[in-house]
Amino acid sequence: MGRRGAIGAIVGLALLAGAVAWLAPPIPQDPAYHRLADARGWLGIPNALNVLSNAGFLLVGALGLAVVLGAGRPDHAFREPGERGPYVVFFGGLCLTGVGSAYYHWEPDNARLAWDRLPLAVTVMGLLAATITERIGARAGLRLLGPLVALGAGSVVYWHWTEQRGTGDLRPYALVQFYPIVAVPLMLWWLPPRYTRGGDLLGAAATYAAAKVPELLDGLIFSATRVVSGHTLKHLLAALAGYWVLRMLRLRRPA
Repeated sequence: MGRRGAIGAIVGLALLAGAVAWLAPPIPQDPAYHRLADARGWLGIPNALNVLSNAGFLLVGALGLAVVLGAGRPDHAFREPGERGPYVVFFGGLCLTGVGSAYYHWEPDNARLAWDRLPLAVTVMGLLAATITERIGARAGLRLLGPLVALGAGSVVYWHWTEQRGTGDLRPYALVQFYPIVAVPLMLWWLPPRYTRGGDLLGAAATYAAAKVPELLDGLIFSATRVVSGHTLKHLLAALAGYWVLRMLRLRRPA
């Protein structure tokens, strides 16, 4: 597929996904989502493993910011200074996801869940903008960074607002979550890279997608192991997805 056809397909997929989300019926938040399998406390921390497992987001996010902005920044990771912007959003969002998710899991309810989802949506949009920057064009990716972050944050604000009105609707948030899982691998496949190590970004997308599996099997995994729940494993896998991005930036070279 040529460059123009690939870009057209990526844009077309976004329009199709948006149309499907628009035509689908509203998706309210299932109240059972908050009833997680592992409610064990430890040292006064309720739901301890689900709270403490968010440390992975904080660790990867802080290390990533150090690589992008700090003394650990490799000179070969970016051709243009502006390319760091989407990764600042990504790793900063990971740090805030660790805080917001820990806050939610301390006492799970819809109000706290918004503070879990808000930074996560921003994080995902940062990675999408980074991929657009490096596969389609720096100008396009950097111009889209602000609107994509606003779209991610807006999807959570919209869901929270509809829940308060008694008509909860997760459709925009679902679109923000799942479109990048498809679009990022397609851009890696169809469009030439500016840098090496593109497989690490594919590993990040695959790991993040895989993290959804133990989330769905939360109770089953906890019943089988009596040690760790599926939701805790989801946190660890999602943090590992962030590490794949960190590893890529440390090792990559201009293509």
